[in-house]
Amino acid sequence: MNMSHIIIASLISFLVLSMPSLLRAETLKPRMIALTDISPDDHEPDDMESLIRLLAHADLFEIEGLVATTGWSYSHTPADNTKLIHKVIDAYEKDVPNLMKRSGQTEFRADESRQEIGYWPSPDYLRSRTVMGSVTRGMEHIGERNDSDGSALLIEIADEDDDRPVWQQAWGGANTLAQAIWRVQQDRSDDELRAFLRKNRLYTITDQDRGYKGGTPFDISSHQWMRREFEKDLFFIWDECAWKFQNGTGKANWDAYATHIQNHGALGAIYPKYRYGVEGDTPSFFYIMPVGLSDPEHPEHGGWGGYFEWAKGPDNETYAYTNHHQPVYDLSRKLSTHFYEATFNNFAARMDWVKDGAGNRNPVAVIDGDDGLEIITKTPQPGSSVTLDASASHDPDGDNLSFKWWVIPGPGSYTGDVTISNGDTSRATVEVSADSGGKTFHVVCEVTDDGTPNLTAYRRIIVEPAR
Repeated sequence: MNMSHIIIASLISFLVLSMPSLLRAETLKPRMIALTDISPDDHEPDDMESLIRLLAHADLFEIEGLVATTGWSYSHTPADNTKLIHKVIDAYEKDVPNLMKRSGQTEFRADESRQEIGYWPSPDYLRSRTVMGSVTRGMEHIGERNDSDGSALLIEIADEDDDRPVWQQAWGGANTLAQAIWRVQQDRSDDELRAFLRKNRLYTITDQDRGYKGGTPFDISSHQWMRREFEKDLFFIWDECAWKFQNGTGKANWDAYATHIQNHGALGAIYPKYRYGVEGDTPSFFYIMPVGLSDPEHPEHGGWGGYFEWAKGPDNETYAYTNHHQPVYDLSRKLSTHFYEATFNNFAARMDWVKDGAGNRNPVAVIDGDDGLEIITKTPQPGSSVTLDASASHDPDGDNLSFKWWVIPGPGSYTGDVTISNGDTSRATVEVSADSGGKTFHVVCEVTDDGTPNLTAYRRIIVEPAR
């Protein structure tokens, strides 16, 4: 073998050895931290419900922190409130061997700092990320002597050498994040503060750094401080629609939860009945769930976690991506209604795995040979047509598949009608109107199996007709 052959062979060997890590880099989970005012079943159990659903989907998220904090459940959080989080992790520990069968995983890694979609984290990893955050509600408690293990963890996670953003999900108040921001502001330069802010994304389930009653002023909340002071650098979503829909719709359909969620494994055994509503905090992680439906960096896409537009918030003073106003509220609710059955079935199927170590698995949507989760963009000429081919979609259980192609309302700038031919088959044709040049519209492909329960995969195609 001459020198050139040796070099080529070495290069091929290097690429082969590198390929798994390159592939993993493309499928890493979204990073998230839950800021939860979790409370006992006889107080307000919806955070407990949401945490159980989160851990039943723990193969889809890199859960960087589970932080007990204040919220509507507590203005002063009990100092040992992490025990409720540990209760759920203990149940997960009993059930995760069955959940791992879903993806063929046989063990946990020694290093769980980079998790690919499909990897189930170890209970010990989750325990190591469970800490107390801020224990007293309101902006007056942001500042010196208010640091916590939670605020320190938020800074530590953002400082990691990892390009992925950190999704802070405020199931209660976001004052632990506010304290972390305050601390960075005191200790670092303006550029370093800006870098910290831009590493984080915040999704708040309403504003829970203030009292529940509607007359409670917004200016006592650290949420308003963050929106006002850091509007340009902190990505802030303020949900006032998706959580209400989830709460009320779950309550109206409670019999399905009692049948398909409760008493399924250790997690189902501790899934509590609602007091006021069901899983009001779940839309926060729905929003970033990697199902091929949307890009979390674009709140205006709409998906499982609601629909949002940049606007002045309910405080009538500061701006955020929000959905409290019309027609955005109605559009967000319309999308939540459309997706509700699929989101519930996803949970029910996973709880079958919890109970039996077997169950239905999601199909894989493949569009024009692309089997990833990323959004696809097409740039046809106005007046032409585009054929989209999902015939290579497949199901891991060999189930039959059905197809639905539709234009999702809200995102995009083209407001005219879009005709889709053969929209209930694997190959659909989208007619691109002559007047659509320079505008956009979004087509969603839903691929649903005939397993029990039916499960759906998604792909979004953004059509951008040339000018």
